[in-house]
Amino acid sequence: MKRLYLGLALVGAVVPYIFFIAHIGAEGPGLDAMLSGMFANSMASTLTSDLLISSFVFWIWLVHSKTKRLWIFVALNLCIGLSCALPAYLYARERERASAPAP
Repeated sequence: MKRLYLGLALVGAVVPYIFFIAHIGAEGPGLDAMLSGMFANSMASTLTSDLLISSFVFWIWLVHSKTKRLWIFVALNLCIGLSCALPAYLYARERERASAPAP
C-alpha cells in the first residue's frame, strides 16, 4: 500500500496543476478570476464546498491523531490540494509503521 499511496500523492500533485496552469493561462493569475471560477455555477460551488469541508476535516484529523510534522501536510493541502496531501499523509503513516519495531 505504501507505494500506491506515494503514486497517488504524485498523481494528486500533477493532475490538479494541469488544470490550474490552464486556468492561469486563460484567465491570468488574479484571485478574482479564481474565486469566480470556483463558484461559477451550482456544480462548481458543490465541488468547491465539498473540497473545503473535506480539507477542514483532514486538518482536524491531523491534529487529533497527533501527527508528526503536521505542518507538511497542511502546507501540501494549501499549496497543492487534498488530492496530494491525503495520500502523502497515508504514505508517511505507512512508512512510519513499517519502520517501527514490532511489539
